[in-house]
Amino acid sequence: MPDPAREKPIGIFGGTFDPIHYGHLRLAEEAVDALDLAAVRWIPAGQPALRAAPRATPAQRLAMVRRAVAGHPRFTVDGAEVAAAQPSYTIHTLERLRGADYCGELRPLVLLIGADAFARLPGWHRWQTLFDLAHVAIAERPGFAIAAETLPSALADCFRARLCAQPAELAVAPAGRVVTFAMTPLAISATRIRQLLAAGRSARYLLPEDVLDYIRQQHLYLEN
Repeated sequence: MPDPAREKPIGIFGGTFDPIHYGHLRLAEEAVDALDLAAVRWIPAGQPALRAAPRATPAQRLAMVRRAVAGHPRFTVDGAEVAAAQPSYTIHTLERLRGADYCGELRPLVLLIGADAFARLPGWHRWQTLFDLAHVAIAERPGFAIAAETLPSALADCFRARLCAQPAELAVAPAGRVVTFAMTPLAISATRIRQLLAAGRSARYLLPEDVLDYIRQQHLYLEN
């Protein structure tokens, strides 16, 4: 029987996905290749704790993510949090995933986040405990590496202490390390997509056509 701690890591990608777009999809795709992930588990947040309420309902955002990743052999969707009555916190998500019915205690998990989100990590609920439950992989734009001296002091110390040079190191422990990977820069944002749709303009080629069809069917984002 294989040792879970020696199996390929599973990427964890949470967000509001309001709506999901090619920037999200490209980040996950490049993480799979750069970090040698077995899979990426997409987790739409029900009620995000650190931002305004999404425009689409949790069920609608879950449906859009499912449409966007359908057919990808390494992408799976976790819809457990869309019906949550309380705000979504990453620490609670990881605690749930560490349960025996999900990934267990030994399987390496890798939380996928962008560089901007990582810089704001000290504002997250129980942020230091995240490293007890998962590795953290930071998507960087090529030529714009994260510099420890630009981070808040406590986060900078954590970054220096946990940074590993080789993604292969993620597979030898369940959690606790930080790695960076380069991501193709795509100037796409959910905010811009919503603005285009509200103005009656085309958002084609910014997000999958199946997602755009769903947005039209549900009459989403018609007003700012």
